[in-house]
Formats: sequence, structure tokens, C-alpha cells
Amino acid sequence: MDTRDSSSGQYYIDTAPLSWRHIGITAAASLGQFVGCALATLASVIIPLIQIVGHPELSSPMQGLIGAADLIGICIGSAVFGRLIDRFGYILFFRLCPVIILVSSLVAYFFPTIPVLIVCLLVMGFGIGGEYSLDSGYISELMPDKWRFLMVGSAKSASSLGNIVTAAVCFWIVGGWHNAGLWPALLLIMAAVAVLMLLTRIGFHESPQWLLSKGRYQAAEKATHEFLGPDVNVKLPSPTDEKPAAHAAVKAATSYWGFIKDNYRKVVLTGIPWACEGLGVYGIGVFLPILVMSLGLEKDDAGLSRLAHVVSSVEVTFLISCIMLPGFILGLFLIRKMKSWRIQTIGFYLSAASLVVLLFSYTGHWSKWISIAAFMAFELFLNMGPHLITYVLPPQVYPVADRGVGSGLAAALGKVGAVLGVFFIPVLLHAGGASLVLIVSAAVMLVGGLITQLFRPRKARTNKTASA
Repeated sequence: MDTRDSSSGQYYIDTAPLSWRHIGITAAASLGQFVGCALATLASVIIPLIQIVGHPELSSPMQGLIGAADLIGICIGSAVFGRLIDRFGYILFFRLCPVIILVSSLVAYFFPTIPVLIVCLLVMGFGIGGEYSLDSGYISELMPDKWRFLMVGSAKSASSLGNIVTAAVCFWIVGGWHNAGLWPALLLIMAAVAVLMLLTRIGFHESPQWLLSKGRYQAAEKATHEFLGPDVNVKLPSPTDEKPAAHAAVKAATSYWGFIKDNYRKVVLTGIPWACEGLGVYGIGVFLPILVMSLGLEKDDAGLSRLAHVVSSVEVTFLISCIMLPGFILGLFLIRKMKSWRIQTIGFYLSAASLVVLLFSYTGHWSKWISIAAFMAFELFLNMGPHLITYVLPPQVYPVADRGVGSGLAAALGKVGAVLGVFFIPVLLHAGGASLVLIVSAAVMLVGGLITQLFRPRKARTNKTASA
């Protein structure tokens, strides 16, 4: 079937074949997902190192505050930037967010105190929150219909690379240390990624679809040609559609409460399961090395120093993290064959089952390899389902005019769950040990699955690649 416009001989954005330009756009935009999980992994290594240095003020709540600081920032940034994007467009914030991450990571490196670290993690999270509001909508508006949500999901899979690469780099760096007090040097990892993000976006342009929604038709045509080449164009509305096309400005002016009231089912579907998923990705992820030690999964050698135990736990963390990418790949395979909400529901339930197996293995003193396998199964199913699909759903269920607000609000609600998870994980560890953490986490996964089932879309879209 010929997907060109017969009158002009050109492709439209939604019918163009997938090209290397599309892949390059997706790769550059997905670095926000990479850096978000990279920072969570970095915090998971820094917290036990600070404990070794001997900070008496590092109580369980303080550990939770350090781990949750960037997530609080992400929550705020997602809501703030989502609203700004609908009003001012994408490109300004695509370049501003990496600058925010770069500056705050350098400040934390040069002034390595706990109060400064917490503030800088908060600011870094604010910039990452902007990324979370930007990338899914930006990618979806530039991809062909056939590949749209597969490419959006591929961008989300970059978060698994953030976990894996950061865990590997931390293991390589910290493994050569003899002094845990060198922990500020790990923040340079964030600075390096922020520089890469900024450099890859110098040649970016405004989203043509956003320009169209503002009635800026010539700018939309120009941006499309610069992004995707002279053979790709945008579908311009007829003259009778010009005034209604500017409705996005009215939408953007709507209050958040009014938006929630008008879209409550969409808000619940995209936000609450994301909050449940946030506990698994961040609550468990930030304290993964500490959980590994609490579950006795690191090297069992009484002669090891405290630093060596941390290094061993980071090694196991890296092993567990490696299963995240196959989880995303499995989810991307399924996304073209099943409804997104169904994949998310199955992922939640299988994640809960894996945590139950891990609980039995821990309390029953089974082989540590069974526990590691159960932990890896949890990460596999979490990333196959909730971690991938919570990111894909907002651009599926919200139209262009509401996409920034809808995606930003969903990400903000997701990070509320992540903040609560990160803050309370060390408190739960202190109150009831690893068993209590596993019980609460399994219950939250079940809630996520039930909410997804109850609030799934009432009318499925007919296009397989865009079905929610």
C-alpha cells in the first residue's frame, strides 16, 4: 500500500517509513529515562558508603530522605514542566533540563555534605521530572503510526540501561577504593550523562504537532523537513479548521483540578498504577544493595570489610539489574500483540508472585540462588509490564492538546508513590526486616494490577499499535 500523499508525492509524519532519523530522535530523547534510573542506582550505592564513613545523623528516616530527594524533585518537575510544555513547547526545556542536572551534580561534587547532597538531588530530580514530561509526548508526535508506541516503549527501556550501566560503573570504581569517603566522585557520572544529553539535543527542533496545535503551520512544515527530511510533511488542516486548531492554548489554561475532574478515569489509570510501580522501581531499586545485604545475598565471608560487603552487594545488584533489559524487550514484543493495560496487569500480578517466592525463600532459608532468581523474576516482570506500560499509556490515552499536562500529572503521581516507597523502605527494614518489606511490596503490586483492571479504557482503539 502506498503511504504517500497522491497530490504532493510526499509522506506524512504518521505514514512515513521508519528511518535512522526517527531512531536518532528516540535515542536522544530517551536519555532522560537513562539518567532517571542512573541517579536512583547512584543513590543506592552512595547511601551505604555514607554509612561507612560514619555519619551519626544517618538514621533510617534520613536514609529515606536522601533516597527520596531526587524523587520529590521528579514529582515537582513532572507537574511543573508538563504544564509549561503545553504552553511554550518542548525544545526550550529539552535543553534546560540537562543544564539543571549538570549544575546540581557539580555543586554536590564540590560541596560534599549531606544537606548539600539532599538539595542537589532534589534539583537534579526536578530536571529529570521535566525529562519525564517531555520525552514520551515528543517521541510519539514524531513517529509513524505503525511504530509510535513501540518507539515510545523503546525509549523507556533506556531506563534499564541506566540501572545496568551505572551499577557496572559503580562496581568498577568502588571496587578499586580503600576509602568510602570518596563517594562524591560518583556524582561525576551524572555530570557526564548531562553533558551527553545537552550535546545530542543541539540539533533538535520544536515538535511539528505542537506547532500545528498552535496554528503555526509554516513553522510546523519547516520543523518537519529539518527533522525528517524533505520527503516528509505534516497534514495541514483546511482553512475552516484554523481557528479550532488553536484550542491547545485554552486547554493549557485549565486548572489541574478541572483537568482531573474532566479526565478522572484517565488520571487514575495512568497515575495510580505508576505510583504502585514506583515502589518497585525506586523504593526497592534505591535500597537494592542494602536489601541484598539484609537478605544475605552478597558474599558470605565474615572477614570482609564493610566496604567490601558494599562492593559485593553492588555486584549482586548489577547481576539483578541485568534482567531489566530483557524484561523491556519482552514487553516491547508483547505491546504489538496485546492491549497495553493487559500487559500491565499481568506484569503487576507476576511481580507480586515473584516477591512471595522471594519471601518464602528468605524465611525458609532456601538457597541464595533461589532468592536471586526470584529477585530477577520480579525485575523481569516489573519491567515487562508496569515499568514499561505506565510510560506508554499517557501518550496513548491523551490527545496532543492535553498530552503535556496528562503525561506530567501521571509522572508526578508515579513519583509520589516512589517517594513514599523510598522513604518508608528503610523504616520498614528497621521495624520488621526484609520480610516486612517484601510483604508490603507484594501487596502494592497487587493493588496496581487491580486498579489497572478496574480503570482500563472502556473503548479500545482499533489500531493494534495504538491500542491501550
